[in-house]
Amino acid sequence: MSIRFEGVMPAITTPFAADLSVDHEALTQTVQWLAGYGCSGIVPCGSLGEGATLEFDEKVALIETCARAVDIPVIPGIAALSTHEAVKLAKAAAHHGAKGLMVLPPYVYSSDWREMKSHLAAVIQATPLPCIIYNNPVAYKTDFKPEQILELANEFDNVKAVKESSTDVRRITAIKALAGDRLALGVGVDDVLVEGVAAGAQFWIAGLVDALPAESVRLFELARAGRYEEAARLYTWFLPLLRLDTVPKFVQLIKLVQEKLGVCHHRVRGPRLALEGAELAEAEAVIQHALATRPAL
Repeated sequence: MSIRFEGVMPAITTPFAADLSVDHEALTQTVQWLAGYGCSGIVPCGSLGEGATLEFDEKVALIETCARAVDIPVIPGIAALSTHEAVKLAKAAAHHGAKGLMVLPPYVYSSDWREMKSHLAAVIQATPLPCIIYNNPVAYKTDFKPEQILELANEFDNVKAVKESSTDVRRITAIKALAGDRLALGVGVDDVLVEGVAAGAQFWIAGLVDALPAESVRLFELARAGRYEEAARLYTWFLPLLRLDTVPKFVQLIKLVQEKLGVCHHRVRGPRLALEGAELAEAEAVIQHALATRPAL
């Protein structure tokens, strides 16, 4: 089973109806809209998708809806409180249309490499699907070092890629120095996209693409082509929005941008709450300025 890990892959938000159930009609429309702008894959059930608030059956149904809606690969995030549940989810994802898996460390529990490797290895071995190792020490307090990632790749043929979200672009060059072309490398933090591509990243698992796919795909293409002067102009405009992906309330913020652009509602599940007061006003000012100065592509 093979996937070309390249291009812009939205880490999608999960649209909720007024009763906070998953809105599958809105989900279908959104992923088809994103695919229409040239996105190369869909990544549901991740942090931006409020995966930690979704029940097991909701995740499976969400994966299936995405797989039915688009022809591009669906690569869900696989995370759980326990290794047993993560393995169960990986198998269910494969059965319901996923073409790859993005493998996360366990929620809540962060420990040493022996335990974290055991968890990842169990998920990787659960299916033959190609896997992305997701390194996000900022969010998950577990840091997979380049040497450890290569160790997994050497043991498991279906480890094919890395989503690097440490915010340190040197990690991309470090992994490439060890692994060569064995692993596809991806950026997982929106505001280091151009730097990450310059360092060797081949794909971007992105957040603001959920609201602005044309600009996201264009920025990635310019960076990949080495057209840095053009990329810099677009990047300068985009950065205030891209930085919304790097703070604790990134889900609320990105959903707010989506709502302002008519993509979907800003509803979130608890413990998250909708933005209000000065926090909301500040975010709206950033969004309003960006939309008022939005470049023509």
